Amino acid sequence: MASATTSHLRVLVSTATYNERDNLQPLIVEIAKALPSAEVLVIDDNSPDGTGKLADELAANDPRLHVIHRAGKLGLGSAILSGMRYAIDHGYDLFVNMDADFSHHPRYLPALIAGMARNDVMIGSRYVRGGGTENWPLSRRAVSMAINTLTRILMRLPARDTSGGYRCYSVAKLQQVRLDQMISRGYSFQQEVLYRCRKAGCRIGETPINFADRRAGVTKVNTREVVRSISVILFIGLKAFFGQD
Repeated sequence: MASATTSHLRVLVSTATYNERDNLQPLIVEIAKALPSAEVLVIDDNSPDGTGKLADELAANDPRLHVIHRAGKLGLGSAILSGMRYAIDHGYDLFVNMDADFSHHPRYLPALIAGMARNDVMIGSRYVRGGGTENWPLSRRAVSMAINTLTRILMRLPARDTSGGYRCYSVAKLQQVRLDQMISRGYSFQQEVLYRCRKAGCRIGETPINFADRRAGVTKVNTREVVRSISVILFIGLKAFFGQD
């Protein structure tokens, strides 16, 4: 649904939260500065620190803020999928997903939206010219680059950063993507949904971002989920490579 201009489109910025109380209000403020006309969707997985309660309090005074409460930690991928379905059901034009911990800074939102004039999916990319990461050890960079290279080869994805979660999607094109076929619920969701988008004929673009570690709180990354996600990527990627999907 790329068009000559995106200024008149309804934009929904979605973020999944679990124990992000310290980050939530500052994030919403920065999103409003970057995209004053955008609406925000908070998808909270029953955070013990009261993130969901704070989201409700903020939404009570802000008609552009919406909240979905889920029973518990159901996986990042399933949260993003919930956001996509919300955007489809409520008639938005563009759906943006970003992390709640300021690793994805809202200052990049205008560039993501601008890129939608030529594309159906825009990725906030760490691996194109001008992009990068802050304070990552060599081991983490090596693993990330290896997974991205493997995914590009197996799934034939025309993007340098296939694992980054800072993205904008055309909602009209999402309606053509077989979201019902998605099997990923964790980190591998990012690669799989990009593959499903490519299969649906989406034009994919990238704009540089600088990925910084979270401002507050504790990282949600765990080894078990990483291993599970790599297994899913290999399963889907090998099927795609050999034309079985």
